[in-house]
Amino acid sequence: MADCLALLRRVGNDVVDVVYPPVCCGCGRLMGRHRAVCAPCWSTLHLIERPYCEILGLPFAHDHGEGAVSPAAIANPPAFDRLRSVAVHDGIARDLVHGLKYRDRTDLASMMAQWMIRASDGAVASADAIIPVPLHAFRLWGRKYNQAAELARAVAALSGRAYLPATLYRIRRTAKQVGLGAKAREDNVRGAFAVAESGKQSLMGKRIVLVDDVYTTGATVSAATRALKRAGAGHVTVLTFARAMSDLI
Repeated sequence: MADCLALLRRVGNDVVDVVYPPVCCGCGRLMGRHRAVCAPCWSTLHLIERPYCEILGLPFAHDHGEGAVSPAAIANPPAFDRLRSVAVHDGIARDLVHGLKYRDRTDLASMMAQWMIRASDGAVASADAIIPVPLHAFRLWGRKYNQAAELARAVAALSGRAYLPATLYRIRRTAKQVGLGAKAREDNVRGAFAVAESGKQSLMGKRIVLVDDVYTTGATVSAATRALKRAGAGHVTVLTFARAMSDLI
């Protein structure tokens, strides 16, 4: 019976490959397997790896020693405890984010989540729960799904951590952040998040991983973190797939 099931599975996979051949997630080049990236696209991926700021995850041009903190984190300590991201928001990383966010490529979430778990620097493994940055209900209705929730769900499923999508929500509809400066982004999302009464018990003293697709100025995840900490969260790590940045420190 087991051999028959295995044979049927292989046949089914072969049929799927004929109808939906495996292609590069970035450029569409034919590949040997699904959810893969070709060599040319991979060459555009700028992974964020150590050495980096222990708090903000900003890459250092030189190794400043274990636990080194960037001037930015000292001068303006963030609301969250740590930030980790997979890659700089350009090349294939930007293409994957745009595919998930704007082109209904929810199939990319699982692959992206695997990279995010690796980049989390142990934060996912030690987390009590995974929470996505929520969309306002009106925007969710228009977009059909929340890309941050797709990533958070995949991270939770792959890691075995609790997934709490209904704990944090937006209490007011905000303007789109794209095109706004840092101060305008901060003003736009100030007080935009709240924690459901039913979810406060699950946050008390817990280690939370807050998931979003891209980190730009930090305004959105900072506002969300403040809501989580007001509700009792003990530690919040922000985990994104990409982050906007220009130079190394």
